[in-house]
Amino acid sequence: MEIRPAVVPPLADNVPQASPAEVSRLLRFRKGLDFGGVDTRATPGFEGDKLAGRAAHVLDNEVLSDLQERLFANARTGKFVKALLLVLQGRDSSGKGGVVKHVVGALSPHGVHVAAFGVPTEEEASHHFLWRIYRELPRYGHIGVFDRSHYEDILAARMHRLVPPKVWKGRYDTVNEFEESLADSGIDVVKVMLTISKEEQAERLRDRLERADKHWKFAPSDIADRENWDAYTEAFQDVLDRTHKDHAPWYVVPADRKWYARWAITRILVHHLERMDLAWPTGSFDPEAELARLEASR
Repeated sequence: MEIRPAVVPPLADNVPQASPAEVSRLLRFRKGLDFGGVDTRATPGFEGDKLAGRAAHVLDNEVLSDLQERLFANARTGKFVKALLLVLQGRDSSGKGGVVKHVVGALSPHGVHVAAFGVPTEEEASHHFLWRIYRELPRYGHIGVFDRSHYEDILAARMHRLVPPKVWKGRYDTVNEFEESLADSGIDVVKVMLTISKEEQAERLRDRLERADKHWKFAPSDIADRENWDAYTEAFQDVLDRTHKDHAPWYVVPADRKWYARWAITRILVHHLERMDLAWPTGSFDPEAELARLEASR
C-alpha cells in the first residue's frame, strides 16, 4: 500500500497573523491578569480558522527548525554560551504532550532534550527538590523542554498537601533565584501556562476513557483534581503572580483550540531565538583555499 504524505493547505496571503514579537507581547503575563478569566477559546494574534492555523504552524516550524540549527551550530564553536528552556505547565489534558509532539517534534533531535517530571522517585525525593531539575537542564546550543517542571513542587505539593504550607511557600523565592541563575548563565527561560475550560477538559478526559488507545493517558487522580478546579485556579494564579520575572517570563496560552496553542508557542520560541541574533558562525579556515585543496585531491 502506498503511503502518501499529509497534504497541508497553503496559507492564504490574507490571513492576518501577528509577528512572533507581537504574539509574545499579547500572551505575556502581566500584573493584574486574572488567570481564571482568560478566554480559553481565544486566538490572540491569529484571525484564521483551524485549517489556516495548521498551515501557518507548518511554515513556522521551518523557521523554528532553522533557528534551532543556528543555535546548535554556534555552540559547536565553543565560544557560544546560550541555550533555551521551554517550561510547560497547565491542568491535566491541557495539551502539554501535544506541544512536545507537534512543536518540539519538528526539531532535529540532536539539539533537543525533553524531560517529563512526574511524582518524584524515591531517589529524587531524598534530595533537594531542584536536584532532579538540574540534571535535565539543556546544554549550550540546545533547546530543553520540561513537560511539567519544578513548579510541580509548589503546585502538587500545595494541592495534595505533600509538605507543610511553610515549605511550599518558601519555594517561590527559591525558584525565582534558580531561574535568575539560569538566565545569568545564558539559558533563556520561557515559561508557558496552558489554560483550558472545564468543559473542554471534560471532553478530553471523556475521549481518553472511551478510546482504548488513550487509556494510558488517563489517571483516576485527573477526576479528583478536576473536583478542585477553583482551588487549582487560585494556585496557578499565585504561581504566575509570584514567579513572573523579566528574566523568566510567563506566557498564558489559551488552549481549547489545540492548533492555536501549538502555533502560538512556536511563535513565542521563534521570538526568543530571534533575540539571540543567531547568525551562522564563520569557520576558522579559508573556504576558497580548502576548495582548491579538495579539487587537488581528486
